[in-house]
Amino acid sequence: MLKKAICYSTHFRAITVAALFILFSEGCRTSIPQPRSPTINNTQPTRDDNLALGNPSGASVSDPDNYLMVKPVFTLSYNRRRGIANWVSWHLSAAWKGEASRGNNFRPDPDLPRDWFAAKTSDYTDSGFDRGHLCPSDDRDGSITDNNATFLLTNIVPEAPRHNREVWKGLEDYCRKLMAGNNELYIVAGTDGTRGTGANGEASSLAAGKITVPASLWKVIVVLPVGSNDLQRIDVNTRVIAVNIPNRQTAADKPWNYYALSVDELERKTGYDFLSNLPQDLQRALEGKIDGNTN
Repeated sequence: MLKKAICYSTHFRAITVAALFILFSEGCRTSIPQPRSPTINNTQPTRDDNLALGNPSGASVSDPDNYLMVKPVFTLSYNRRRGIANWVSWHLSAAWKGEASRGNNFRPDPDLPRDWFAAKTSDYTDSGFDRGHLCPSDDRDGSITDNNATFLLTNIVPEAPRHNREVWKGLEDYCRKLMAGNNELYIVAGTDGTRGTGANGEASSLAAGKITVPASLWKVIVVLPVGSNDLQRIDVNTRVIAVNIPNRQTAADKPWNYYALSVDELERKTGYDFLSNLPQDLQRALEGKIDGNTN
């Protein structure tokens, strides 16, 4: 009888030890962090945030001279006093491209507050200045609706004809060439100063002073291979192009890269803060460079 009791006791202890071992083993397995799946970099072109790199002027709907207007195809800061945009920001990739024909339907922007001046096509008639796009029509031909949006006159500024059709167009074409090479671009274009020289000579304004003729047009371009998580993929080797081109007929005597400058210099000139959504140390590394490469 004693021998049988000892046998039961030994068997019970064995079962208990085995159970504890199993529980301990299960606990250990659940406490070990499991490896995370690597972030998938989507290399299909997509339509991304037009203001991903930041709001250069801190535009808001409460400031009439720095009035934020968020549209599906671009975002802009409108200046009520000057009657033109301070800047327009947009994303460019093959996802925005298509076969839509150029609309040419220049028209007032219905999204401006009703009691504000809104430019009309007739304000440019015989002025000696083109109705120059900031966000180009050819960057938004994915649909008729997209293309039509670029002809809203809040996206248009008085631009010297040769400036618009030659040197500025050359940079627009170059951006699309970069895009066609499996890149995506973040672009901000804007205006600075007052008084340009068009086909009829110098002028400071149109429409009885309601539309300012800018002294120059500038642009900042960030170039990335097509992918996802764009802000996380920008590093010290990312290409950043900046130009500031005088709004004069004679500006077209030089190619666009003649007017290349650093983002730092453009910030000092405009008072804006470009690339503000990037870490400060990365901004410093990128904004001091000058890129006039045309390859």
